[in-house]
Amino acid sequence: MTSHPSLFTPANLGAIPIRNRILMAPMTRSRANVDGSANDLMREYYAQRAAAGVIISEGTQPSENGQGYCRTPGMHNIEQVQAWKNVTDGVVEKGGNMVLQIMHCGRVASAHNKQANAETVAPSAIQARGQIYADPQGMVDFDQPKALSLSGISDVIDEYTQAAVKALKAGFAGVELHATSGYLPAQFLSTGTNQRTDDYGGNVENRVRFVVDVLDAMSEAIGPEHVGIRICPGNPFNDLHDENPAETFATLLQTIDKMGLAYLHVIRMAEKITGVNTVALARENFSGPLVLNDSYDFAEAEHLVSSGQAAGISFARHFIANPDLPALIESGRELQAFNPKTLYTQGAEGYTDYL
Repeated sequence: MTSHPSLFTPANLGAIPIRNRILMAPMTRSRANVDGSANDLMREYYAQRAAAGVIISEGTQPSENGQGYCRTPGMHNIEQVQAWKNVTDGVVEKGGNMVLQIMHCGRVASAHNKQANAETVAPSAIQARGQIYADPQGMVDFDQPKALSLSGISDVIDEYTQAAVKALKAGFAGVELHATSGYLPAQFLSTGTNQRTDDYGGNVENRVRFVVDVLDAMSEAIGPEHVGIRICPGNPFNDLHDENPAETFATLLQTIDKMGLAYLHVIRMAEKITGVNTVALARENFSGPLVLNDSYDFAEAEHLVSSGQAAGISFARHFIANPDLPALIESGRELQAFNPKTLYTQGAEGYTDYL
């Protein structure tokens, strides 16, 4: 008899069935082919972890412009759809299912990691401070981005929408909009990266408009019950700064609360870093299912689910080195530690060899 019974109850996040409440969080692992297609190694990796309540995939770019890092997958052409279908088939065969996280990096990018015809775009032409890894150059400065025009914004919203449609064709049960970590949606939300003077910049209602429009468009295309969003209010990662993240995200969440989304995925980050109690802010302003993330232990996870405070808890690091994490939690066996040196390297080492 497990000491964490609530974590093993099935449920639904909107129209997305979850076999238990132990979700696999999205993690960039940089094993995709150079052309952005998933491969057999990725099929093996995800299939090994199919016992998760649902697997949220690594961040996947909706267009060539959306790529930031090396060896990340895409969902913007038929070859990529077919390659991802091979991956989801492997998970479904083991009784699991997947959600595709759609990640447009915006200004957090290098041309060295993109196709030759791709651009680096952002709400405003403000270069991020810092560097990014590129193959084979090593660490390079972030690109100077090009500010999106209004028609360009419309094109990006359509890219997200088409990626969502393709995701369902590729066998995913839904999609998750990556709206934190300094990527394009977060760049629109934040005062430090959005200095526009049109309908997508300035006051908080305008700054949340891009994220709202993306969610609206994806929801209309595939149904809101197949759409989730991941946030971490106040997260400073990738040179992000907002003057009032509590106001920004309260406005965003109050606006999208009525959409009927599948879930809200909230990263718990220390208030001393963000200036915000991220989980409390989410609970106060969003009435739909919550998935919580970031360093929860299993006793905390059990309490949050059994008390109805969370629909599920997502785990990242534990799933890297413990493909059978739910079974380990149920049995109380000791977990393996992962090797941080192989998080983003190529090949099977530190990826599919944790058995």
